[in-house]
Amino acid sequence: MVNQKISHRPTICYRPIQPSDLEVLERLHADIFPIRYEEEFFQSVVHARDIVSWAAVDRSRPNGHSDELIGFVTARIVLAKETEIGDLLIYDPLKPDQTLVYIMTLGVVETYRNLGIARSLIRQVIKYASSFPTCHAVYLHVISYNIPAIHLYKKMSFKCIRRLQGFYLINGQHYDSFLFVYYVNGGCSPCSPLELLVAAVSYMTSSLKTVAARLRKNEEESPKLPK
Repeated sequence: MVNQKISHRPTICYRPIQPSDLEVLERLHADIFPIRYEEEFFQSVVHARDIVSWAAVDRSRPNGHSDELIGFVTARIVLAKETEIGDLLIYDPLKPDQTLVYIMTLGVVETYRNLGIARSLIRQVIKYASSFPTCHAVYLHVISYNIPAIHLYKKMSFKCIRRLQGFYLINGQHYDSFLFVYYVNGGCSPCSPLELLVAAVSYMTSSLKTVAARLRKNEEESPKLPK
């Protein structure tokens, strides 16, 4: 763990999480989150088993700690049709390969917070998701009382699209969760009721004009009866 005060100018770098990070990664998760994660999760992270991850390290840390984690983000690719937000996305159901990226965990050591590290880690995920043409969004859950995280996601243009009642169970108590989404590669949410109404009126107007044009054409082409 880092000291309570940073006595040097940090040099923050980012890299993939690797097997040698296992012990520190487990410790940071235990320190930061009120939820316990299974050993299988950590093994999947450090060995990149269906999980992608990035670590933040301070290259200027002394005493051999220059490659030790001071921040992290973990994420995985999921099929859009199998997620809980499938109804909140516009995508072609005839293309089963369309995906999303789900941010599983994100954390920064307390003494390194407010340095833009979490923002940079999220950008790594967004860049990764954007590199896949079939990916339409990055999404995540955040517990309702984590105000700093909520403000960060809003500043980064994530959209809060749903509140999930009692999503988390911590020490026998339920807490709500907010669902945030960041759209990539042209992904978007379904139209609002007003947008649907405007689209429906536009479609009906266009259809009526087409029918009227056909009627006029048929009338002009029909044979004239002699007087």
